[in-house]
Amino acid sequence: MIFWIVCAVLTLAVTALMVTPLVRPKEIGDDNPDIAIYRAQLEEIDRDLERQLLEPEEAERARTEVARRLLAASNAAVKPTAATKPNRWLPAAIIVLMLGLGFGTYRMIGAPGYPDMPLQSRLAASEEMRANRPSQAALEAAAPAPPAADVPDEYRAAVEQLRIIAPTRPDDLEAWSRLAMAEVELRNYAGAATAQEQVVAIKGDAAETLDLQRLLDLKVVAAGGFVSPEAEELIGDILDSNPGNIAARYYLGSLYNQTDRPDLALRLWREIIENGDPANFHIASARAQVVDAAFRAGVEYALPEARGPSFAQMDAAEDMSEEDRQAMIGGMVAGLADRLATDGGPAEDWARLIRAYGVLGDLDAARTVWTEAQQVFVSSMRGMEILTNAARDAGVLDE
Repeated sequence: MIFWIVCAVLTLAVTALMVTPLVRPKEIGDDNPDIAIYRAQLEEIDRDLERQLLEPEEAERARTEVARRLLAASNAAVKPTAATKPNRWLPAAIIVLMLGLGFGTYRMIGAPGYPDMPLQSRLAASEEMRANRPSQAALEAAAPAPPAADVPDEYRAAVEQLRIIAPTRPDDLEAWSRLAMAEVELRNYAGAATAQEQVVAIKGDAAETLDLQRLLDLKVVAAGGFVSPEAEELIGDILDSNPGNIAARYYLGSLYNQTDRPDLALRLWREIIENGDPANFHIASARAQVVDAAFRAGVEYALPEARGPSFAQMDAAEDMSEEDRQAMIGGMVAGLADRLATDGGPAEDWARLIRAYGVLGDLDAARTVWTEAQQVFVSSMRGMEILTNAARDAGVLDE
């Protein structure tokens, strides 16, 4: 209530300063220059009389003449007309405009009804939110079900068999790795996370950062995009061995962003955005959220421009003859594969490479790229859809 009272008083004070000159009454003749001159002449006569520059009789005659002219000028002053009368609607319009703009703008970009949040209270609330957030299992149960994967019935049946076989072989790395990949393709991300967790357990100390990162991706996507306490623990494990890991830093920023600490999220995301490849999935995800985080943190932040080459030439190859098309694709594949291997790229570029190998008849290379691409885009449903379609077009997957 105090906030609104202060705002109202300040708005009315500013409005009053603007309106007062419009409603202040004017004395008749204030805008007539002759009257001002005659009044000045009367004052000058009095001063000359005091300095004995004029005789009393002479001063009286001069005063009488000037007074006569002043009276005539006053009588001739133009009376207020419709054009000269003050516009009584203008002050009212200004008042309405000021109040409307002030409170209307605050309603759009402010937070009406939002209570005072001192810094220490906000930090404490953030810590409480972080400490009491749901577990991985609870988040998985509440996450919306992804759309069903479009795969053949034979493939589903094979995965069902693998789900039965893998638990009977707790140390079979290949079985659990295959199950994790199959569950991703079926969009059963919770099942994929469980299988990948077993992969990490089997590898033990030999588990690589990429294995942990894949598990982290799966846990977050299975939880509907939220970072659970279990995922946070995994982030810590990754950062202990690799402090600069982009995926872990992105998800740590997501955790802060989800628990009302956009300032810390911004600090983490800015570093990976400004120093990393914008085609990287985690960096692209950070770019999509960082502007809002900066706004909520009260920081002005301009998102750096994303670089990325165009592959219009690859699309144009469809209009060429078969021989020319084969020659063109063969010449571009090597460069495209090298760039994706070193710098990464969006799912569309990986899909083009898979299709290119399919056109060249090199199914082994297409299958290898398809496998690597799944590791990169495991937590992107849209990316996996693009890659799966490309793999089918190339003949890597059965229709």
